[in-house]
Amino acid sequence: MSVPFYVSPEQIMRDKADFARKGIARGRSVIVMQYDAGIVFVAENPSRALHKISELYDRIGFAAVGKYNEFESLRVAGVRLADMRGYSYDRTDVTGRSLANAYAQTLGTIFTETPKPFEVEIVVAEVGAEPDDDQLYRLMFDGSVADERGYVAMGGSAEPISAALSSTWHEGMTLAECVRLAVRLLGEHGDEQPRVLDARQLEVAVLDRGRPRRTFQRLPNARLTELLAE
Repeated sequence: MSVPFYVSPEQIMRDKADFARKGIARGRSVIVMQYDAGIVFVAENPSRALHKISELYDRIGFAAVGKYNEFESLRVAGVRLADMRGYSYDRTDVTGRSLANAYAQTLGTIFTETPKPFEVEIVVAEVGAEPDDDQLYRLMFDGSVADERGYVAMGGSAEPISAALSSTWHEGMTLAECVRLAVRLLGEHGDEQPRVLDARQLEVAVLDRGRPRRTFQRLPNARLTELLAE
């Protein structure tokens, strides 16, 4: 009788992590930044039907990179959880922290208990009444959570983009400044050759602190073109 191969748990986890990282690295990057009036999401995404950026609840947004079918299932689950909690208790009981914790538990369970991990990386962002109340949570494929401040970059070119943002982003930037900076970095680091991205190649949305209750708003191409031209 043949003896089955033994693979240590540490090696299995390393192989899963490498598999997930390679899948995420193949995707176009997404940048999330705080600006003076809220939080802006910028993604390179020419598709008009498949969104990388979405609304979860009144003041909470969602951005993702990786396999679309996997992060879309997470988005739908987050919307259902938020709606159920808001309906059962109170709308103010739905927070970015609670949704990030739920995502962390789900991703952690999938990573440890299933043969194939999710090839996704997501950000849950909540805009507060004041800039200091804004929350950015970055969740990895294995369920680990990082509480970020100011900006987050995900996807294939996340490391060079984050390095550039560390020296260029600052508090109090306007929406136009943040959009132009994000688009420039996506063009410089998204491929081997620098490119100039236009509005048709982008998906941009904001959590606008000044909007009543539902703060999420997608920016149409016309508005995006104006911001890039300022």
